[in-house]
Amino acid sequence: MKLSKFNNLKFQSYKPGKYEIPNLKKISKIVKLSANESALGASPKVKAILRKDINTSKYPDYTSKLLRKQIAIKFKCDSNKVICGSGSDEIIQMLCQLILNKGDQVIVPEYSFLMYRIYSSISGAKVIFSKEKNYKISVDNIIRNVNKKTKIVFLANPNNPTGTYLYKKELINLRRKLRKDVLLVIDDAYFEYMKDKKYASGLKIFKNYKNVFILRTFSKIHGLAALRIGWGYGNKKIIDALNLIKPPFNVNEIAQLCAIEALKDNKFINKSIQHNLYWSKKIKKKLEEFDIYTNKISANFLLLNFDQCKLSALKFEKKLEKNGIILREMKTYGIDNHLRLTIGNTTENKLFLNTVKKIFKNV
Repeated sequence: MKLSKFNNLKFQSYKPGKYEIPNLKKISKIVKLSANESALGASPKVKAILRKDINTSKYPDYTSKLLRKQIAIKFKCDSNKVICGSGSDEIIQMLCQLILNKGDQVIVPEYSFLMYRIYSSISGAKVIFSKEKNYKISVDNIIRNVNKKTKIVFLANPNNPTGTYLYKKELINLRRKLRKDVLLVIDDAYFEYMKDKKYASGLKIFKNYKNVFILRTFSKIHGLAALRIGWGYGNKKIIDALNLIKPPFNVNEIAQLCAIEALKDNKFINKSIQHNLYWSKKIKKKLEEFDIYTNKISANFLLLNFDQCKLSALKFEKKLEKNGIILREMKTYGIDNHLRLTIGNTTENKLFLNTVKKIFKNV
């Protein structure tokens, strides 16, 4: 079998963060603060669904009709402009498959979610990395990179892995400066955590735009990462076309039912937001005592900068791992001497802070 089509693909496949520490002894449980997963897990309403006797012998609703209806109610949008996928990853993949051809150009921020570049490259497009300023997306630099071959601009807001974000007026300015036929794809994966009044989610700003597509996920604040479910919102013509190429039954029944209940549980969502805000502030303040500086609080993670610290990111990472704690290394994203820390639950956060104190006591 010849695979010549894939011989010239020049990118690294996605590599998730560590989930185990080889040769670790005396530590019974690994604390993984590396994947931006929900600190509090799933809603009690979701757990109630998982305890039910669900008929797994039948295929699920291939249109995710009830879930799309709940999304429309929750976010005051049109259910006919919603498509659900096996994680927002699948929707990124379908968008690239639908829109991109060999020789097209896609612009992504210098530091960004790796799947934007991976799926764009698989589709034959050339990926252009737009330089950031102090780890923040630059609207001006994106516009400078646009040419007649540009088809899509991908960005997450707040951005992963940097935690920085564009204000509402900056996003509007970006859309205004882009050619009308360039699709702006905004990933709202972490929007629930945002408290800055100058910020607004992509969906809130561009709900009625034909040339903006919004990505959402249930893997972060809703704690459904293991169920693989996300959704997209955009122009009805794009949604109709995506539905033509969408795999049948791509979102399983359990994921659909759990996602519906997750959206309904505002009390749990607010609890998760407050937990994240409290611990982000506490951890940020403590790390600064050891000259480890971070981004402004935004999502459920902090990007840790070790440039002024007595320890390098690598040495700090190794010392944490000896204590059974895993953070996300940033070399994969092209960022040296940094680590990304996911905010954990109360027990995990206390263990992390106590371990940090112990590490620097001996430095």
